[in-house]
Amino acid sequence: MKVDLLDLKAQYQEIREEVKAAIDHVLTHQHFILGPEVKEFEEEVARYCGVNYAIGVASGSDALLLSLMAIGVGREDIVLTTPYTFFATAGSISRLGVRPVFIDIDPKTYNIDPAKVEECLKRHATVKAIIPVHLFGQCAEMDPILELAEKNGLKVIEDAAQALGSEDKGRKAGTMGDIGCFSFFPSKNLGGLGDGGMIVTNDQSLAERFRSLRVHGTGKIKYSYNHIGINSRLDTLQASVLRVKLSYLDRWNEGRRDNAAFYDRAFKGSPVVTPYVADYSRHIYNQYVIRVPDRDGLLAHLNSAGIGCAVYYPIPLHIQNCFKSLGYKEGDFPESEKAAKETLSIPVYPELTEEHRSYIVDKILEFIG
Repeated sequence: MKVDLLDLKAQYQEIREEVKAAIDHVLTHQHFILGPEVKEFEEEVARYCGVNYAIGVASGSDALLLSLMAIGVGREDIVLTTPYTFFATAGSISRLGVRPVFIDIDPKTYNIDPAKVEECLKRHATVKAIIPVHLFGQCAEMDPILELAEKNGLKVIEDAAQALGSEDKGRKAGTMGDIGCFSFFPSKNLGGLGDGGMIVTNDQSLAERFRSLRVHGTGKIKYSYNHIGINSRLDTLQASVLRVKLSYLDRWNEGRRDNAAFYDRAFKGSPVVTPYVADYSRHIYNQYVIRVPDRDGLLAHLNSAGIGCAVYYPIPLHIQNCFKSLGYKEGDFPESEKAAKETLSIPVYPELTEEHRSYIVDKILEFIG
């Protein structure tokens, strides 16, 4: 049997005609840049998240970059984040000449450890913002982070690229801080036909700035510029497809949660460490991440059995070559380093069949013994 890590073809079969009709509508009206579907999708995402404003941009990476630009970070500032995440989180900080300062993760949730945030703030006086990452589809523990941010005058930018639909105590991911950032990369729970992103906020002045910054910083008069921005607009064709998919998102997320529950039951009592779900959290499983003693051996075993699996973030950011100038070394963030060596993502997409799931479980337990 062959089981892909993610089978987007199976997803497409269900929505093929709706997607074709949506694309054809755009091809008919020919408004490819900031066409009507972009505004409609922004309004739908804002309603879904329960926020006042949503601004479509070209990617999740640009959502982070524009967020930092909008709050006015400068070269003397520091932005806190985690070293166990995709490159774009810290890359966006460094791209603006700002120093990222890393904080280790909670080993159970893989998200930034709030207790260590407080310790870090005592050592650094010029912190401007914090970017908690809602990794693998589960929110970071936000209440202590929000309290520390308010106490220390920090902006909170949520990297919710993997977490659209996830919740913390009933609050949607991306809506608890000042700004939330989403990605519509094809592998996300809500994925487009290419790159795409969204910024959400309740702050009107920030929303207006984002709309300006995404089109080079333009003002209300054509060819006038109020800010130095970039070209980062959500494509109309992407918005049209994402509008179709958004109506399926909650059902797809529940399908992922059902598959995760199946795995949880199947691995109970075995050496396989299944994802920890915090009591505050609604996990939507962008990835189902297990921990095993011989991760690389299991990876090879599953690949030989035709089962797609992946190691996410095998090299934490603090020991990446591009961040050598920050002065970090191996051993500085032990929980992130341990997670990088032990975690493995297995298929969890909602179209998995019971036969697929049972085959995956059998092959993992076969290797574990």
